[in-house]
This record gives sequence, structure tokens and C-alpha cells, in this order.
Amino acid sequence: MLKKILSVSGKPGLFKLISRGKSLFVVESLLDGKRVPVYLRDKVVSLHDIAIYTADEDVPLSQVLTKIKEKEAGKTIDYKSDIKPEELKAYLATVLPDFDKDRVYPSDIKKLLAWYNLLINAGFTDFSDEPDEDSAEELAETADAITDKAATKPKATASAKKGTTAKAGVKATAKTAAPKSAPKATTKSAAKASVRGVKGAKKG
Repeated sequence: MLKKILSVSGKPGLFKLISRGKSLFVVESLLDGKRVPVYLRDKVVSLHDIAIYTADEDVPLSQVLTKIKEKEAGKTIDYKSDIKPEELKAYLATVLPDFDKDRVYPSDIKKLLAWYNLLINAGFTDFSDEPDEDSAEELAETADAITDKAATKPKATASAKKGTTAKAGVKATAKTAAPKSAPKATTKSAAKASVRGVKGAKKG
């Protein structure tokens, strides 16, 4: 299911992929249900391609969302907008005890909770990576189109040298080849697109 749920840099909330063409995607906002075009120049990340840093292996976002749903019995999370960083970290530790406290920032966790609430309110309760009503081939093509257009080898930066990904606690995986028609972007920008307030996207 998460393969078709997208985070778009500069746009609040999350979006469901409706259709795709040669140079754009048509998406539907989970906030207000409006359909808008998303172009190749936009930084787009599928939630399927996001993972949370831990002390050992990176954990797919789908698994983290599933654990939160189990903890909350399928209901939304009740938290204040001014929740303290220590409270955010304490909450994530209840579902992912070994999360990397150095690379997962409070803003990442807050975005994660906001995404969870948004998905639940929009009627999405199955966070598994299994295909839904669409064929596996179609979903694979969609995921490839999204990641291909925004993925190149990242430039060497101070944060990259330290082993971080865009100074964020989530990692957006992407292929290393980008089509000629797509503007170049780094995995740093892809990661930032997925996570602000989790880091790089506006609150929504």
C-alpha cells in the first residue's frame, strides 16, 4: 500500500498516486482530497522507500507504522503540537527501542506521528508492503519511476562523510541512475523531501 503513498517536497501532508504519465504524476491529497499534478522536477519519495535508522539494521517505515498501529489499537495518536523532544524520543522507544538516537531527530519522530495520524484518518490501516488491488508489476513500475527521476550519486558533503543521510533519521532508498529528462537531485534531497517536522517537508 505504501508504494502509492507519496511525500512531495514543498507540499504539506501526503498524497496517493492516482495515475502517471510520461512527465508527471496525478496525485490526490490525503488532507483535502484534491487532485494535483506532480512533475518530474518535483522531489517525490514513496513511503515504501523510507526506512528508520536503528543501531543495527534500518527498519522499513511500513514496519514502524504497523507497530504504532498495534500500540494505539488502530486509533490516532493523541499528542500536543508542542510535544517536547524527550517525549517524542520516549514514544518512539516504545515501538522501536533500538532506534538510532544520534540520527533520528525529534522533528523526524514528529513527522512520523503526523504521517501515521494522517494515514489513519484517511482510512489507510494496512501498512504492509504487499500489493493491494493493483498488480505487482504496475506498482513496481510506479516505484521505479518515482525513484529513478530523483536519484543520482550523492555529492560528498560534511554530513555524508560522517555517515548521515541528509542529517535526518529516515533514509530514502533510490536507484543510482536518473533519466536524462529528469533534473539531477541527490539522495540527500530525496531524504530531505521525506522528512521535515519527519525532515524536509512542511508541516501538514
